[in-house]
Amino acid sequence: MSVVDFERRGHIALITLNRPEVRNAINPEMSIRLDEAWQRVRDDAAVRVAVLTGAGAVFCAGADLGRLIPLFSGARPAEDEWDERLLADRRTTSRALLRNFDTEKPVIAAINGHAIAGGMEIVQGTDIRVAVPRAKFGVQEVKWALIPSGGSTVRMPAQLPFAKAMELLLTGDLITAEAALELGFLNHVVDDPLAKAWEIAEKIAANGPIAVRVIRRSVRACLGLPEQEALRMETKLSAPVMQTEDAREGPRAFMEKRKPNFQGR
Repeated sequence: MSVVDFERRGHIALITLNRPEVRNAINPEMSIRLDEAWQRVRDDAAVRVAVLTGAGAVFCAGADLGRLIPLFSGARPAEDEWDERLLADRRTTSRALLRNFDTEKPVIAAINGHAIAGGMEIVQGTDIRVAVPRAKFGVQEVKWALIPSGGSTVRMPAQLPFAKAMELLLTGDLITAEAALELGFLNHVVDDPLAKAWEIAEKIAANGPIAVRVIRRSVRACLGLPEQEALRMETKLSAPVMQTEDAREGPRAFMEKRKPNFQGR
C-alpha cells in the first residue's frame, strides 16, 4: 500500500496520508507522492473537490526528522530513488505542503488527529477544515531551532488573530481543536471528521464547477488587496463565468424546478 493513497469517488478525490506507524510523518517518498496527488486533483477534470485525511490516530506530525530534514541539511546522503528525486527538485516538499502549488479546486481537511509542524502547514493550505475533538494544532519548529517555513509565518497571522499567531509561532505551543474552532481556524469539530468532510464535499461537487473554482480563486487572489483593487479583480475573474454553458443551465434548471446538470463548460 502506498504512503499516500489516492481514490476518486465520482467528482470527489480522497487523499489519505498513510504512514500511521510514524504518525504520518512526511518522508521523501510521501513528499513526492503527495505532490503527485495534488497534481492529479488539479489536472483531472472529473475531480471537483478533494478531501485530505490521515490513516490511524494522527493526521500528520510534520516532517520525518530522521529522514527528510537530515537529507536537506546534508546530514545524510541520498540512499534511494525517493531521496534522489527529492534532491533533484527541492520544491517538491513545498508543493506537497500546498505552499507553492494551487490545486485550483477546493480542498477539505478531515483532521483525524494531531496536525503538528508540517501537518499544521498542510492544513493552512486547505480551504475547509473539520477535526476530531482530541486533535491538537501547532508548529513546534522553533523548539528545535528550525523555522516553520511551509507557509506558517505568512498564513498563520492571516488565518488567526495576529497576537495568537505570534504566540504559537514563537513558543511552539499547541492548541486544542476546540480552541482552534473558537479562533475560526476550523469549520467543525466532530467525532467523525471524514464523514462531515465528505458531506461538505458532496455539496460543493453538486454546484457549478466553474463557479466553484472561480469563487475560490477570487477569494484567494483578493486577500490583502485594497478594496477597489479587489473589486476590480473580482469583476475580471467573474465576468467570463457568465458566458459558460453551466451559467445558462443553472437558471434554466431553477425555472424548470429540476436538478441542474453541470458539465464544467
